[in-house]
Amino acid sequence: MFSRRLLFVGAGLSVVASRFACVDGKAVAAQNFPVSHSDAEWRRILTTDQYSVLRKEGTEYPFTSPLLNERRKGNFACAGCGQDAFSSTTKFESGTGWPSFWAPIEGAVSTTQDSSMGMVRTEVHCSRCGGHLGHVFDDGPRPTGLRYCMNGVALIFHPASA
Repeated sequence: MFSRRLLFVGAGLSVVASRFACVDGKAVAAQNFPVSHSDAEWRRILTTDQYSVLRKEGTEYPFTSPLLNERRKGNFACAGCGQDAFSSTTKFESGTGWPSFWAPIEGAVSTTQDSSMGMVRTEVHCSRCGGHLGHVFDDGPRPTGLRYCMNGVALIFHPASA
């Protein structure tokens, strides 16, 4: 019999496991993107955490990103190449611990199927550099009903001009 405690323990363990389980991402890595670097260059350009998420499809711990509480107007961009990916006007509080949006900026992201962690999910990548940003789920608010659950470490914030 499953209990609420068991459910939360299992969810917590899967988050920890996913933080250290770096999926290879060969399908995305094999594609050509307008911005590309060798693995050594990506390691030099990105922080350790950014590299783990953007290039190895890791996941940051929930509730650790300063961008989770970012409320200013502006755009959230890929930390790998700087391409704007999400507008602050589409950001919402999902309660999941990761910055969430109901829609990306048109053409800024692409998706692939992710069957790691014993489940099938839709993975979200930057369309310019192929960096792993997070996943999209169909439990978001209107008008799209989608929840783009992004790793804050994979994003940077560009505030709107005054």
